[in-house]
Order: sequence, then C-alpha cells, then structure tokens
Amino acid sequence: MKVSLAFVEQRVNVWLRFGKPVREIILDRWRRVAMFEPGAVCCRVKWIGNDYGTALWQLMVLQAPMPFDGAQRVAGVLPGARILLRADGERQVKAVLEVIDAVEASEIDPCAVAVTYWHTVANRLATRQPLPEYTAERHAAHLARGALQ
Repeated sequence: MKVSLAFVEQRVNVWLRFGKPVREIILDRWRRVAMFEPGAVCCRVKWIGNDYGTALWQLMVLQAPMPFDGAQRVAGVLPGARILLRADGERQVKAVLEVIDAVEASEIDPCAVAVTYWHTVANRLATRQPLPEYTAERHAAHLARGALQ
C-alpha cells in the first residue's frame, strides 16, 4: 500500500500519526510516499486550509490489503485500503487523536491494537457515545487470540 503525504504551509498537511512504512520515497520538498507491507496498520491525518481557515479535518486508520483481498478506494492511497476508522471534522479528529495518545501513554504500539477496537471507536463516533479505552487487559486478550490462530 502506498500512502501519499504532503505539506504546504498554511494550505495542506497530510501526515502519518502512526505506522511503520517499510520504505519512504521523497518526491519533492512538499510530497512523499510511504509504503506499507500487506496487513500493516497506519493512521493518516489530513488537514486542508484556505484563506478563511480550516476547510477539512480528516483522520483514517487504514490497513494495507493482503494480496487478492478487496480494498476500499481512498484518495491518495494505492491500490486502496481497509478503512478501520474514519473521523471527519475537527471535533472527531481531535477525539481520536486523544484516544491514540492514551494508547501510546499506556506503552502500547497503536499499530498493534486490535482491529476490532478501531471499528468500535468508529461506531462510537458515529453514534456520539463516549469512546472506549484500550486497556492493557484488552491488548493482552487480543494478543492471546492471535496466538491461538
């Protein structure tokens, strides 16, 4: 999976909040591409501004598709990705960023968090319910399920 990233001061900022690209290609001083292995999880944040202020806030937690798996089309992501979570608007994006900060504060790599947790956060955002906490116990259960498979 290739994720396009960009930065133009006061206009466009598309960056990775977390993720471990296997390779990064610098196209020019404003653009670069991060490449991920199949199954890898990353978080891309997009901010676009104009003369009047912020025009767009968007955050997506994406999983690189496995070969021959279906993938959803996402602008700037080739060939596509599984969208685990999508947050639109400043309020939702900042809420998810706080969740990611809490996961990192508990010394858990956000890339290793259970896929179902990101789905749960997305569902809670959609219904405007409190976002769930990702605890060490929940992570241990996720790791144990993975060991059984």
